[in-house]
Amino acid sequence: MAYKITLIPGDGIGPEVTEATTAVVEAAGVPIVWERVVAGAEAIESDGNPLPESVLDSIRRNRVALKGPITTPIGGGFPSVNVSLRKSLDLFVSLRPVASLPGVPTRYEKVDLVIVRENTEGLYSGREHTVVPGVVEGLKIITEKASRRIARFAFNYSRNEGRRKITIVHKASIMKLSDGLFLSCANQVAGDFPFIEVEDLLIDNACMQLVLEPRRFDLLLMENLYGDLVSDLCAGLVGGLGVVPGANIGDHCAVFEAVHGSAPDIAGKGLANPTALVLSACLMLRHLGERKAESRIRRAVEAILLEGKCVTKDLGGSATTTEMGAAIAARVKEIA
Repeated sequence: MAYKITLIPGDGIGPEVTEATTAVVEAAGVPIVWERVVAGAEAIESDGNPLPESVLDSIRRNRVALKGPITTPIGGGFPSVNVSLRKSLDLFVSLRPVASLPGVPTRYEKVDLVIVRENTEGLYSGREHTVVPGVVEGLKIITEKASRRIARFAFNYSRNEGRRKITIVHKASIMKLSDGLFLSCANQVAGDFPFIEVEDLLIDNACMQLVLEPRRFDLLLMENLYGDLVSDLCAGLVGGLGVVPGANIGDHCAVFEAVHGSAPDIAGKGLANPTALVLSACLMLRHLGERKAESRIRRAVEAILLEGKCVTKDLGGSATTTEMGAAIAARVKEIA
């Protein structure tokens, strides 16, 4: 029986990296029927809405989606499709595994950490308004319900994936009520998991410690805005956004995505690195219970990166997006 999965190619380089990724997944032999839908700039042209209701209906129906990057206009234009997806589908978890990859030179080796970010509230949820001309007010809303459920996800994830330490990141020294509530809830949930080590760090100290020695961390739990900033910081530790996967998960649906931008300046030129979306597809397969296929794809990616012969320009090679995707797919077929 085939899985039916929503596929959102996205904007800019999105269709290119999506095509390469679906070829890799097909090579792993997982039976998938892709239901292609359109969101972002193309949807604006065809529907007048960057996130048509038909896209949301597809994800609700299929429960799982793979999404390419979608443009988010800065300071104007249409609202962020990424934020709208999280809110509409209550995808309260942003999951960002960050791990060193062979063949990708960085300042650090053997980095292996996970960021779990609350995805639906806090200052980053975009609740802001003009009080009077020249004065804008942004609302940071932290609730006990959201704080407890993201903490419980983090602790359950740690238990299931063999993680042994959780660092709660906050700024309760200044935002005593909002971040104080988040910290308190996380610590209360921690009481149900006595076998997992727990610490808490102020957000500024956590950033410094990540730069000094990222290998001291295992899983970091934080609210929305901090998570957005820290997850990109951590991506820089292992080679950048082009090699880091991402997932947005709720109780009923999950959307797996490359976390880099749509890079319209190189769209259609075959320069885009498909690694991030391929690894996001690995997260998707793990979510589906297809762990053997996930392992084969991951090993194939690592082998191609280590060889460095068929990788894109940003990784030091000259291969096109399609060629790199095809090389990974071919290697997947060779791995038992």
